[in-house]
Amino acid sequence: MLSPHEFATLMLVRQAPDQLDMNRAELEALLERQMVMLEHCAAGARRAYLTGKGETFLRALHPDGTPRRKPIAPAGGGGTPPDPSPPPQARTTIER
Repeated sequence: MLSPHEFATLMLVRQAPDQLDMNRAELEALLERQMVMLEHCAAGARRAYLTGKGETFLRALHPDGTPRRKPIAPAGGGGTPPDPSPPPQARTTIER
């Protein structure tokens, strides 16, 4: 089971590997679980990328890998759906 930080790091590797801090402890845990691999680039730089196991894990949670879209407004309803809360009640005062 992945921690929330490990899961977030896995998503970061998929979406923005160049913005990943390579010294994150979560990256080490993902390497041990063989969900990411490191590629050694020029000038000693490293870059993380997903392994098949990491890609399969993320695909199982969000199959198409694209950001989720906003829900579509109901047909004929204009821009926003109606507010389900009841209208505010008028206050009545009782005189004694």
